[in-house]
Formats: sequence, C-alpha cells, structure tokens
Amino acid sequence: MTMRPSQEIQDEWNRSWLSRVKPEDWVNPVPRGRYNLVVVGGGTAGLVAAAGAAGLGAKVALVERHRLGGDCLNTGCVPSKVLLAEARRASGQSPQLRFQEVMRTIRQRRAEISQHDSAERFTRLGVDVYFGSAKFTSSKTLSVGEAVLKFKKACVATGGRPALPDVPGINEQTVLTHESVFSLESLPASLLILGGGPIGCEMAESFAEMGSVVTLLERGERILGRDDPEASSLVLDSLAQRGVRVVTGARLESLQPSDGGQTASYIEGGKSRELEVEQVLVCTGRKPNVGNMGLQEIGVDFDSADGIQVNDRLQTRLKNIYAAGDVCTAKKFTHHADFMSRLVLKNALFFGRSKASKLVVPWCTYTSPEVAHVGISADEAREDGVAITTLTVPFTEVDRALLEGETRGFIRVHLKSGSDRILGATAVGPHAGDLICELTVAMQNGLGLTRLGNTMHPYPTRADAIRKLGDAYGRTRLTPRVKQLFAAWLRFQR
Repeated sequence: MTMRPSQEIQDEWNRSWLSRVKPEDWVNPVPRGRYNLVVVGGGTAGLVAAAGAAGLGAKVALVERHRLGGDCLNTGCVPSKVLLAEARRASGQSPQLRFQEVMRTIRQRRAEISQHDSAERFTRLGVDVYFGSAKFTSSKTLSVGEAVLKFKKACVATGGRPALPDVPGINEQTVLTHESVFSLESLPASLLILGGGPIGCEMAESFAEMGSVVTLLERGERILGRDDPEASSLVLDSLAQRGVRVVTGARLESLQPSDGGQTASYIEGGKSRELEVEQVLVCTGRKPNVGNMGLQEIGVDFDSADGIQVNDRLQTRLKNIYAAGDVCTAKKFTHHADFMSRLVLKNALFFGRSKASKLVVPWCTYTSPEVAHVGISADEAREDGVAITTLTVPFTEVDRALLEGETRGFIRVHLKSGSDRILGATAVGPHAGDLICELTVAMQNGLGLTRLGNTMHPYPTRADAIRKLGDAYGRTRLTPRVKQLFAAWLRFQR
C-alpha cells in the first residue's frame, strides 16, 4: 500500500485558502524601477518585512515560490493548534468520522485566517507580489522568471522544511511530515512518531486523543530536551495517560514496507526491536531553504544545516542583503521570525543598529499541560558557570488552580545570584504560554522580580503565581540580621 497522503482535498475551504495564498490566475506585475526592499519568501518573516516596509512608504517587492503564509499558516502553527483544540473536544462520533470533522475544521480555520496573508491584501498594501523562484544575479538584482528586480536592500526569508533522518527506507514517499500530515483523509489506526520535541509531543497527544495507537521514539534521554526536566516529566505522564507509548534513548535503524503499512526496526537499551504501524510521522527538526537562489554565486555565505550566516544586525556578508526567520536562526519560532523582520526594517531602511542578540525569545509547547520557557535553563547556567538562585511556585499553592481542580504544573524563575534579575523562567500548566509573557516583558525591559511582586494582580488568576514568586524572593532577603533590625525597630515603636 502507498504511504503517501492523498492530494489536497478540493473542497470549498481548500479552494478558498489556495485562491488567496497562490491564486491560479495570478499575473506577476511589471517591475517598477528600483525597489527599496525586495523580500524573498512569503512566510511570517517575509510578510512582516514586506507589510512593514510598505507601511512606511517604501517601494517593496515580495517573491514567493509556493504559497504565501509559509509554514505557520499552511502546515504549522495554524493547522496544528486547531488539531490540538479539536482533538480534545468530547465527541460521540466514531474515530474516523471525528477525524474527518477535525480535518474539515482545520481547513475552515486555515481558510478564514488566510485572508491576512493573501496576495490580494498585500497588493492593496502597495507590495508588488511575484510568484516564482527568485535567483540572485548580483548584489543588487534578482530574477523571477523573465522579470529582473533591482533593489537597494534585500531580505532573504525563505524559511525551512522538514529534515528527514538518514535512515534506510525513509523518504518523502514513505513517511509523513508536518507538511503532509494535514492532507490525510483517514485516521491512522497506528502511528509511529519520530522525535520527542514540541511538534512530536503535540502530534502524539492529538492523534492519541482521536483514537490512534501512538508510539513516540526519541533519541535523547527524555522528551522536550530543551525544557525543564520536571516539565518534561509532567508532559510524559500526560502522554502516558492518553495511551501514548514513549520510548526514549531509541535509535531507528530502518523502515520497511509491510502488509499493515510500515515496519520500523530500532535499538532500545542495546536491544533490537520491531514495530509495525500504519503510518510514520517524522518530527526530527527542520533545515533551512538555501538552495537554488544564487546565493553562493554572489558571495552570500551559508550551509545546509545552519542556513545563511548573518551578523548580529542580520546582515549577510553583502551588507545590503539581510536574512530573517528560520533560514538563519536555530530558534525556529513564528514570533521570533516576526521580530527578526522588524529588526531588519530598522537596520536596512533607517540606518538602525538593533541587534538580534538583544531579543528575548520565549517559546511554548501546546501539549496538556502547556510548557513555556524563556531565557536560560538551570542546565545552561551550570554549563556557562552562571550562579543562579531558583524559585518555584507550584500551582498547588495558587487559588485559581485549586478552584479549577487543575493543579498540575508550576512557575519557576532563575535569578542571577544575589539579585532579583530574571535570567530564565518556565511555566507549566494551563495557559502557560500566556503566563510566560509577563516574565518575558520583565526580562526584555530589565524589570526585576521585586517589581513584579509589587505589582497588583487580579484575584483569582494563575498569574498570581508570579506575584508569589516576588514574595518568595522578598523572603530570601529577610536574613536573620535583617529580622533582628526589624524587631528592634518595632520594639522601639511600641
């Protein structure tokens, strides 16, 4: 049997979505002299750069070879978060009917949101939108088909694509990736997921909720290896409760077709094992889209693993050509791509000197419970020789969590030793991604934990845990000597 998902289901929502992000009858404009900015890539980074520059009065061209909206709209954030939300909803339908309903909802939501990324909207904003493959022909020109676009500045924002492991039997025809999984027409009875990072864990939860028998293989010693170990453990427990079998320290050896779908051979604990599943979903990372653009010919440095090499102001070796988003960073998040593009606008159009290293980048995994993080972890602090003080407030001590009966999780901060400066933080629990924002604001703007603790929070909210962290820090400052001084002062006031 073929393991390749069917072609995109041509229903009304799909047609609406595709007509916006890649209209069939689109005619590329005629170049209008030299552009202030040419943006290559119509994902988050490219769209933010193009819209922002046009809004400031610049003459802008946007080139996209496939679909506007990039990974986030078409195959990433939007469909995956709808999948998670819909999979959690109670339903009396059979698993297959429920799955079909979920997929219809994904297509509907994607179509609704696609209007924000549409070619028509960007044309109204004053952007010249070109569909086709861009190829740099010099440091100040690139071609799209027969058209030659001249520019003063350019921003490469071509994003990335799934990285398939170099394992016998794995190729684009035999496995699913996040680019193809949302084209499935039926729910797999069994699913093997390779990779225990955020995408792998989110997909494991979603498909298990809908009725698939899910196995997750992770090479590392634990899932969510970049996050707090306690957070990882809570997610592991949650996946287990949903019937997901998680195998850590596992190495896939090969994939072979079988009557039931695919047979995966892997090593676990030094022993060879086999598993037969209907489908295999690869979630082992992404690699940058850097090929076939003429970058090497014009002297822009890049490699296939790390992408385009840029300085702290996001300039390539050619100072008038910038890059932003997944094509040039290890932190491959939609919001990071967004803010990198804002930085490019400042630096490229207004002689700015903003630095990417100054961006404080939070992230969130939308499992149940959610796991959000910003800044350094305790392990990173130890590796870098940074002395920290760690404070934790479990949700068992937060009234809102007790009232809702959902006390799994915590908020934890790592402070620079001897001060209230926040170097890192983790939130685990419902709406953790929202809670981490307050701590991110503090870090970005140099606000210490004391200031947060002195800020009134509505009662009852989960964010009250952040105020409690401020109180906890205050108690660490109440040394025996300070207590003696306070006691003496109060005796004097009697």
